[in-house]
Amino acid sequence: MGNPPQVTVLGSLNMDISVTVPRLPGPGATVLGSAARFTPGGKGANQAVAAARLGAVVRMAGCVGDDDFGRQLLAALRAEGVDAGAVRTVTGTPTGLAMISVDRAGENLITVAPGANHEVGEEQVAAAVSHGGGVLVICAEIPVPAIMAALTRAQGKHCVLNLAPVPEPPAEAAAIVAGQHPDWLVVNESEAAAVLGRPVSGLADAGQAAVALTAAGARHAVVTAGAHGVALAAAQTANAARAVNAAQAANAAKAAETIPAFGVRAVDTVGAGDTFVGALAAALAAGVPAAEAVRAAAAAGATAATRPGAQAGMPRPEDIRAATGLIWPVRS
Repeated sequence: MGNPPQVTVLGSLNMDISVTVPRLPGPGATVLGSAARFTPGGKGANQAVAAARLGAVVRMAGCVGDDDFGRQLLAALRAEGVDAGAVRTVTGTPTGLAMISVDRAGENLITVAPGANHEVGEEQVAAAVSHGGGVLVICAEIPVPAIMAALTRAQGKHCVLNLAPVPEPPAEAAAIVAGQHPDWLVVNESEAAAVLGRPVSGLADAGQAAVALTAAGARHAVVTAGAHGVALAAAQTANAARAVNAAQAANAAKAAETIPAFGVRAVDTVGAGDTFVGALAAALAAGVPAAEAVRAAAAAGATAATRPGAQAGMPRPEDIRAATGLIWPVRS
């Protein structure tokens, strides 16, 4: 039996305040929902927990406030076996909060107050990139300078950049991809659209977007398309993204590998994308080939959508097999 895969996450930690509603509110609308649930979250912490539950040894770097929420988030990470030694407690700044509404179909609306996540800087970057081996995950709920510094200093390391949410203005996100050439870029349809400056909808479009993102600078690009599936492209296909007519555009789409979604009944999609990222990192750190790692991550994300909560719903290998039939490719 080999050594367990190593994953380091540089990212956010939030306390999630979730309410289930009959429908997501539109502008100016008020919708009555369930009693609020307070649960550990934040994209970075979620990704760390997802990787840990799937057999990786995980370190987390980030910031929390010196308050009860911060202490609860640190305790939750430690309970999952995540090394939280590189998470700094910031005095005088509140822990990040995420206000989440989830409708009966499992779709969600999320507003984040970053709080201490805005304090992530050189200390956390240094802690994240100094760890030898494994895979470094960077999420975008931290300041852009920290993202850029981590990518610059992580050259030569296996790195997964999850541009969620896309930094504002979107041109800044495009510049990150073009200037830093991330090893792996993971985005959903709306995030891919923001980076590329054009709409992205459906699996075929996600395939074209993945190829275009490799042309823009990513060595591997993954575009998740929700219930439609996920698309993967590698840099050697980038020339196809420069197609100038319809026939060439069709060939460009074929250059990406598309993986149909696993057929599951979604209960709560909060955390499904973070589960995908954490699962992908764990699989890549274990040496699983790219396409197989993406398919396994898609199964993990689908399984998370069948369970309520973000970290609470993140699966273990046996949960993935029960929900999707896929055998997790990493032996613990």
